[in-house]
Amino acid sequence: MRAKISYFVTAAALVVYLVLVGSRGVLLIEQGTLLTVTFGAAVLILPVIGLWFLWKNTRFVRKANALAAELDAEGGLPVDDLLRTPGGRIDRDCADAVFAERRAETEDSPDDWRCWFRLAVAYHDARDTPRARKAMQRAIALHAGRPPAA
Repeated sequence: MRAKISYFVTAAALVVYLVLVGSRGVLLIEQGTLLTVTFGAAVLILPVIGLWFLWKNTRFVRKANALAAELDAEGGLPVDDLLRTPGGRIDRDCADAVFAERRAETEDSPDDWRCWFRLAVAYHDARDTPRARKAMQRAIALHAGRPPAA
């Protein structure tokens, strides 16, 4: 629940920021000179990119959460029994050992979205966020019945 609240607060702050930036772009355009109109148009691109990013990220998170809920209902969510450092971070060697198991599981069943979901969690635990995201995207695509992107 804490993660959801943090996500919504961050998203709301981003939307407020994008509105403020957009209003400044409009004010620049209203000045009517070639320079201010050019800068205003350039500034208006930022909210468009920001809203697109927020939309894509929110879609990804919702789909990943739906998979987690389905896997939890099946009793297939990975158990978080990894060793922790005194600071609370996951022990790297322990995460790497679990990652090796998850990778082997995924190699044995490359078309099973559940394996890819658990691999994404293992990547995340091993602090490899880009690969975690790619693995989760593959799990989402397999679950939806779409061929995963290369």
